[in-house]
Amino acid sequence: MPVQRIKHFLDTSGMEYMCLSHPPAYTAEELAHHVKIAGDRVAKTVIIELDGKMAMLVMPATWRVRWERLSQILDTDFVQLADEQEFQDRFPGCEVGAMPPFGPLFDMSVYCSEALSSQPEIAFSAGTHTESLHMKTRDFLQLVRPVVINQGFIRPGSQRPSWMTRRTVKPDLDLSRAGNTPPATMAGPYSPR
Repeated sequence: MPVQRIKHFLDTSGMEYMCLSHPPAYTAEELAHHVKIAGDRVAKTVIIELDGKMAMLVMPATWRVRWERLSQILDTDFVQLADEQEFQDRFPGCEVGAMPPFGPLFDMSVYCSEALSSQPEIAFSAGTHTESLHMKTRDFLQLVRPVVINQGFIRPGSQRPSWMTRRTVKPDLDLSRAGNTPPATMAGPYSPR
């Protein structure tokens, strides 16, 4: 049972946590709804392939990955979403899509969004779709020791930073100012005179 393994991991580390049972939650956003906490406090665990190795990406449930930026910030040429069939054996006893964000338990590096690390508490799947663990974020960070990154994620609907905003320059279509008044015959289809 994955929950027992995780609880043992937390207990031997001396960390405080709370385990909750709830209706099935197949996404981190559903988990936030069932346990009635903000989606920014629910950790979504995404398994990525990073230069041929599996790693965990942990971020708020309400955020998405910006793959190109993530690749730049991790200084790699190759980062992509890992195939579930390739990694499900790495998480014995865990239901697919309910992997807890404890890389050390599964021999994986962990990269954590700074937005999640700034929350006072987090919740996450405990290896099943019907159980979740809740703990202080500082305890999670101390136990897992992820690499905290502040780029490579985006919150849908958020305003883009000014450096990302593309400036559109409207062409000056007033040709008469340039002395290039088009002949009347150019307004319609071409017809020889």
